[in-house]
Amino acid sequence: MDKSWMHETDRISKRYTEGVKQFINMARGHADRVDRIKCPCRKCRNRVYHHIDAVETHLILNRFDLDYTDWIFHGEEDSFFKHVQTEHNDDNSQAEDIDEVGEMLDDIYRGTFPDANIGESSTSPGPSNNDYKARPFDQLWEDAQRELYPGCKKFSKLSFSMKLLHIKTLCNWSDKSFDLVIDLIKQALPDGEALPKSYYEAKQFRRDLGFSYELIHVCKKVCTLFWKEHADKDECPKCHTSRWKEDNGKGKKIPWKVLRYFPIKPRLQRLFMSKDVAKDMRWHNNERLEDGDYLRHPADSIVWKEFDKKHAWFAADSRNVRLGLASDGFNPFGNMSTSYSMWPVVLMPYNLPPWRCMKDPYMILSLLIPGRKAPGNKIDVYLRLLVDDLKELWNEGIKTYDASMQHSFKLHAALLWTINDFPAYANLSGWSTKGKLACPVCNENTESSYLKSSHKLCYMGHRRFLPQEHNWRKKKEFFDGTEEHRIAPTELSEDQLLQQLMNVPEVQFGNDEATRKRKRTKIELN
Repeated sequence: MDKSWMHETDRISKRYTEGVKQFINMARGHADRVDRIKCPCRKCRNRVYHHIDAVETHLILNRFDLDYTDWIFHGEEDSFFKHVQTEHNDDNSQAEDIDEVGEMLDDIYRGTFPDANIGESSTSPGPSNNDYKARPFDQLWEDAQRELYPGCKKFSKLSFSMKLLHIKTLCNWSDKSFDLVIDLIKQALPDGEALPKSYYEAKQFRRDLGFSYELIHVCKKVCTLFWKEHADKDECPKCHTSRWKEDNGKGKKIPWKVLRYFPIKPRLQRLFMSKDVAKDMRWHNNERLEDGDYLRHPADSIVWKEFDKKHAWFAADSRNVRLGLASDGFNPFGNMSTSYSMWPVVLMPYNLPPWRCMKDPYMILSLLIPGRKAPGNKIDVYLRLLVDDLKELWNEGIKTYDASMQHSFKLHAALLWTINDFPAYANLSGWSTKGKLACPVCNENTESSYLKSSHKLCYMGHRRFLPQEHNWRKKKEFFDGTEEHRIAPTELSEDQLLQQLMNVPEVQFGNDEATRKRKRTKIELN
């Protein structure tokens, strides 16, 4: 079906309206019992169900979502499931399907074990050593070669299980419904089938493919993580609070808090396992148009360019990853009356072109900080895992296989900036964004006044940033009754900011009086 009408700028043109009618006619056969379908307009973006007539109105008023190119919710087949059919016999088609999965496993293996030598005549990418990380690849390769049932020429155990997992994610199946579907399929297949017995068994494929996370126990008062040197301890080394909730010795021990950490090093390596994505990781250097007049990509920013000048060794390899970090709280239950807030910490790799670097598949969830309350200044404790990995990526790097260039290289990464609202800025930077010195730009030169009537602080020094000849500087009746003749405060350099942090003595994590309020004398420059 021709989809070029989606790009028509005139929503009442004959071509656009006819295209909408063709889409509605196709989607009508996939509506539910009350004639509702997902609305693909720019506002709803397939997140809301509407009556099919209302969807047609939305498409005229709000336009069609241009990112929705495969109409999988309205009758088209998902490109993930399109099986390439040729005129080859069944044996050849089976080999083609197995080779496709085998190629995927080969890329994953090379990305995980960049030092391995896989010959062209090798029948399995499985390693010959006894490395514990290697064993899942032996099993995955065996499952990729195993027929779904005796005589099946289209699916292997691995390929069919992966497509079932994909459908579960796409259609929001519950775990129970997945188990019921698997049980029904197993009864329909002939004897000797190799289908997993349950969702629990099927999701092991995701773990073996590298899609897993670590569970890290946290002190009840968030003093420390039970990790590395404290992994085997049963109480906090600082506040001596028990690691476990009270269970009277019965049943399974339950920790007070659990941090979920998604290691970023394998995630960054995985970006280079796909030939297409690995090529785009060099886009900012090889294909970006740079004319100095427009900001089309973060690589056009002053921060990026100054960073490359200061760290030329890092900029020498365009595959080294520049990251941005975003964090904020959200209510996982979708009910604003519920006082529960979890904090995801997300990384964005900016090497990719603009049409990829801000899309969901390339956003890297690194930490999921547990609620019920916001972490506040204690977020530093949770960030330790991420900071340790970022330090290793900066100083030492990790050996990574580049599928587009078919060789290994040393991958480094750097965090350029953070993205957050003003309250979260205080937690991540260490500078309080409330009180007398709330402005991080003005720093200790923040101009603030206390209003006794409302018991609040106000900030009236903003006229300092106007040009010297600006007439507002003299209009005292519009402001606080004074004329403004001062110049704007000088923005501190990164060295001065670092010196201020060095002057803060003995910062303690967890519930400690020293972390609650820092006096002005602690931050002044020498």
